[in-house]
Amino acid sequence: MVGLVIYFSYTKGWILANFESITPKQVQTLLQNDENVTLLDVRTIEEFKSGHLRDAKLIPLSKLEENLDKLQADKHKKIIVYCRSGNRSVSASRILESHGFTPLNVKQGIIGLMGVKMEIVK
Repeated sequence: MVGLVIYFSYTKGWILANFESITPKQVQTLLQNDENVTLLDVRTIEEFKSGHLRDAKLIPLSKLEENLDKLQADKHKKIIVYCRSGNRSVSASRILESHGFTPLNVKQGIIGLMGVKMEIVK
């Protein structure tokens, strides 16, 4: 049982996370006030086509490690990482952090972003 709790906490980014997790409201503030950020959507192509944040780059989690070169120009920026609900973005943030990027994991993912009325484009 303890192992399950530890595993769950790890996958949620609650423990052993060397990156920050931010709320959808904090995403709004960052995008309005900080030009040194980039958006990364780590959902599938189909999910991305159904709606995403304007100017977000798509690199599905399953392809992230082999496509890190597509983010090299953003290595000096904070990378706002989101998925559908905030789980895949934790995994993506771990990968990015281990390669020297500065990820900001979005709690609640695009579901939370829609909840604070962020603009979703198709």
